[in-house]
Amino acid sequence: MNHPPPAMPWRITFDTSPDDCNLRCIMCEEHSPFSPLQKARRAEGRPKRRMEVGLIRRVLQETAGKGLREIIPSTMGEPLLYDDFDVILDLCAEFDVKLNLTTNGTFPRRGARDWAERIVPVTSDTKISWNGATRATQERIMVGSRWDKVLSNLRTFLEVRDAHAATGGNRCRVTLQLTFLESNVHELADVVRLAAELGVDRVKGHHLWAHFDEIRDESMRRSPAAIARWNAAVRQAQRVAASHLLPSGRQVLLDNIFELDDEAVRDLAPTGDCPFLGQEAWVSAEGRFNPCCAPDAQRRTLGAFGNLHHQPFTDIWTGEAYGALLRTWRTRPLCVGCNMRKPGGGS
Repeated sequence: MNHPPPAMPWRITFDTSPDDCNLRCIMCEEHSPFSPLQKARRAEGRPKRRMEVGLIRRVLQETAGKGLREIIPSTMGEPLLYDDFDVILDLCAEFDVKLNLTTNGTFPRRGARDWAERIVPVTSDTKISWNGATRATQERIMVGSRWDKVLSNLRTFLEVRDAHAATGGNRCRVTLQLTFLESNVHELADVVRLAAELGVDRVKGHHLWAHFDEIRDESMRRSPAAIARWNAAVRQAQRVAASHLLPSGRQVLLDNIFELDDEAVRDLAPTGDCPFLGQEAWVSAEGRFNPCCAPDAQRRTLGAFGNLHHQPFTDIWTGEAYGALLRTWRTRPLCVGCNMRKPGGGS
């Protein structure tokens, strides 16, 4: 299926501060203990990448009111460490777009309550990285995380969210977001159970981008045997979602938690469409237009599309280079092996 782009994407991710993080999650492209990227940056004396907040304003001026509904601050690194995060919140209100946030649950600098009071009124979804249902698993995967603290932070955030909604304000969805790993697959159902108990709306995740040899055996797509363990965990998670309801009486939503067949070793969803092309866009800290959220080195193989410091967004979005990718993505090895597609041709 080709993707004729709409007038504008419905969501844009701005990689505001990919080099700033207070955790070292094992699967992280940049900050994992196994990653050479930050060590090389420091050794070479390169400054940290931090987006000029004026770039976000310029892109919003061009795209808001033309189909754009949400923006996401950096999903690589911890976005709440970005010095101009408050400006982003103000821009959301000014341009009438929602924030969609992914944070690691530590709520640095201000704490969970102060951040929640600022974030909840303008946010569609707050995704909190959550990679276990026990202290041992969470802290082993999200190195530097403290189980008791992040659990307390989650409860505080939900309390503020619910109080704001009870007075007629915006109700921000809250999501626990995992990377599916051999190390946490046995706790997937318990994460769903925890979500139901706390009042979390959704449990979402994606399969591992195995950036480093040290974590290749964490992939649940690496072999038919690993896929069989994944499928058993999916069925158990679905049973828990059906039997442990939220206070509202609804089930916890399960997103990207579906069974795989053996072909998933090579292609996660052979009949699946790309959920991003022609729908969403990414802007790097340096202003580079990116077509998806694949690891940076891999997504650069899809082509060079332009830089927002030098070109209007519309020119890139409707340009020939991006149009060629929309027409040919199914021939690209990265797209065939992508962890983000879903079966059935939908997104």
